[in-house]
Amino acid sequence: MQGLPENQIVGSILDAIAEQRLPAGTKLGEQALSDLFGCNRANVRRALATLAAQHVVELRPNRGAYVMTPSPKEARDVFQARRAIERTIAREAAGRATADDIGFLRRNIADEARAKAFGDKPAELRASRDFHLRIAQIANNEVLDRFLSELTMRSTLILGLYSQHGSSSCAEDEHAQIVDALEQSDKEALVALTDRHLRHLEADLNFDARPRSPMTLEDRLSLSRDPARAE
Repeated sequence: MQGLPENQIVGSILDAIAEQRLPAGTKLGEQALSDLFGCNRANVRRALATLAAQHVVELRPNRGAYVMTPSPKEARDVFQARRAIERTIAREAAGRATADDIGFLRRNIADEARAKAFGDKPAELRASRDFHLRIAQIANNEVLDRFLSELTMRSTLILGLYSQHGSSSCAEDEHAQIVDALEQSDKEALVALTDRHLRHLEADLNFDARPRSPMTLEDRLSLSRDPARAE
C-alpha cells in the first residue's frame, strides 16, 4: 500500500506541511501533482481526498484543492483541543516512561537545539513535533495518538501562518522541564508544564500577520525528494 502513488503524494505533502515548506493557502493543482509524481489524476484526487479528511487540505468546488488556511477561530479551537488532549496524554504518560523513552526525549531536545543553531528549520520542526508524539506513544492510547498527530500538523499550519516569529518550534527549556517531570513521574507538574507550554505557543499568534510569498508547488515538494537533503 505504501508504494501507491496516492500514498506517496500524501506523505510528501504532509512532510512539506510539517516542515512549513507548504504554507496555508498553497494551491495543489491536480495536473502539477500528476506531473510531479508521474501518476494519473485519479491517484491525485484520492490523495487530496485523504488529506482533506485529515483537515490539512480544503477542496473548493470549481476551484480545486488548497492547503487549509485556518481562521483565527479555528486556530483557537485547535489549540484548545491540543491542551485538552495533551493534558490527558500527560496524565497517562506519567509513570510509564522507560529509560529508553527519557533518553530519546533528551536526544530529541539536543537535536532540535542543534538544528536551530545551524538554521535547519525542517529538522527543527520535525524534532519539535516528534517530541510531542513520543510522549503520546508513552501514554499508550492509539486514539489520542492519532488525534494528536492530526492536531500537531494543523498547529504547524497555524503557527506558520500566524506566529509572530514565523515558527512552530518549541522552547528548549520547556521541553527539558517536561522531560524532568516525566522522569520523576510527577503527574501534576507534567500536566501543568504541558499546559503552560502550549499556552506559550498560542500566545505567540498574531492574527494580523500576512502570509509569506510562496514558492512554486514543484519547488516546495521537490525539497523533500532531493537525495542531497538526507546527507
